[in-house]
Amino acid sequence: MRRRLRALAATLSAVPLALAAAPSAHAADPTTMTNGFYVDPDSSAKRWVAANAGDGRAAAINASIANTPMARWFGSWSGTIGTATGAYTGAADRVDKLPVLVSYNIYNRDYCGGHSAGGAASPSAYADWVAQFAGGIGGRPAVVILEPDSLGDYGCMTQSQIDEREAMLTGALTQFSRQAPNTWVYMDAGNPRWADAATMARRLHEAGLRQAHGFSLNISNYIPTAENTAYGNSVNRELSSRYGYTKPFVVDTSRNGNGSNGQWCNPSGRRIGSPTQLGGGAEMLLWIKVPGESDGNCGVGAGTSAGQFLPEVAYKMIYGY
Repeated sequence: MRRRLRALAATLSAVPLALAAAPSAHAADPTTMTNGFYVDPDSSAKRWVAANAGDGRAAAINASIANTPMARWFGSWSGTIGTATGAYTGAADRVDKLPVLVSYNIYNRDYCGGHSAGGAASPSAYADWVAQFAGGIGGRPAVVILEPDSLGDYGCMTQSQIDEREAMLTGALTQFSRQAPNTWVYMDAGNPRWADAATMARRLHEAGLRQAHGFSLNISNYIPTAENTAYGNSVNRELSSRYGYTKPFVVDTSRNGNGSNGQWCNPSGRRIGSPTQLGGGAEMLLWIKVPGESDGNCGVGAGTSAGQFLPEVAYKMIYGY
């Protein structure tokens, strides 16, 4: 049965946009079309291990981090985006595994924080980019995390900027519904310490959550899983009471094994968390941020740029010191 579904997925991936599936929030279940999660063969951790096999930290990083399924992030650095997402999901499909992708290119990205500033040059450029992102996936099974932090950093934004951002997210969801029928898309909902559940439920709904499969929590953060699942359930209670529906959610557990010390940017003393899996108190626990990748020029990553792999930080995360 799985092979027949994958054959159908391959056929759908070649269907032109005009003939793609009608908009729907009810994509086929990609977890039943695959046999486990995909390990990115070109993650920053994998590349570091391959280039530093003689390093005393390499064996531990390889065993505890590099071979754990985790997400690949896509943005302006990814080249022709449809080609990039097509190649990545195609490689996963060939080995019957489920890939997790992060779309991270929204216009005015990280508008308030600044450490990860960038993104598309305009709302229309983002619309074109995300349409190609979805088209590259096509009918292959996949999980997509849509624009981390995009609904959390409203503090320095005007209402017109908020409206513009929510429209971009709604448009992105429409593209995934049309072009990627076997993809589960999760809108990012920040974390429990950013906005209260009622506020986040409203933001999610206004940005088009009804079209998405669900929402994501704790991306690149350190907050314990139990706190995130309690928050996700609270968001769902607000969605149910205000709008009449609920959604599944996923939690990023890549760096929350020691919980949070209140800092978000390269704090010391953190630890890897539960590996990628179905269930665990949420629909999935996922490694979305790569443990050991810098959050920016801050904390124990002073002098580095966001996304740079820091082997000493990764090594310490394995043991929690």
